[in-house]
Amino acid sequence: MGERGQVLTRRNVSSLVIDRLCDQAGGQGATVACFYFDFAAQKEQSPTSVLGALLRQLVCGLEEAPEEISRAYQCQKNAIGGRGPQLSDIVEMMQTTSSKGRMFICVDALDECAAEYRVKLLDSLNQVLEKSPGTRIFVTGRPHIISEMGRCLSGRITTVSVSPKRDDIIRYLHNRLHEDTTPDAMDSALEAEILKKIPDDISEM
Repeated sequence: MGERGQVLTRRNVSSLVIDRLCDQAGGQGATVACFYFDFAAQKEQSPTSVLGALLRQLVCGLEEAPEEISRAYQCQKNAIGGRGPQLSDIVEMMQTTSSKGRMFICVDALDECAAEYRVKLLDSLNQVLEKSPGTRIFVTGRPHIISEMGRCLSGRITTVSVSPKRDDIIRYLHNRLHEDTTPDAMDSALEAEILKKIPDDISEM
């Protein structure tokens, strides 16, 4: 329960940020692209597939696709078997796209990206940032990836710690226990143990 609760909290934070960016983007002529990592789909979420998904969103946010990207798409389409673009091709297209205006790239739960993919993904995003001064990247993840991000993004990061307060957790548990459809299945001793054990466990994460 603690692990799932932590993931839901991060998703809520990401959703709030993304919604706010989307609300403001239109008036500022900016584009927002986002990607949510899923631990259960690590093998499928390679740097190529992740950046490809982000690129599609960025291009869709433009009034017109840049000529360079249209040309690259046709070249890939005409290749034998319709070969998909390589990672370097996608990075170059993202650089071209993001140079056309202000862009926000949001990546949720980066710590759930496979370790062997994470460095390559961060290096690719760093290449995009170097050529795109108007691009900003928002990332959520557990604290252990902060040093890795700092190395790959040339130290250009600002971190904000988000964690639930003990009183908020207890208030949430009180509400959930109050809504329990089988109140007779729990006595006061079990309720007291829940209200003590869960906040203690979460505070240690």
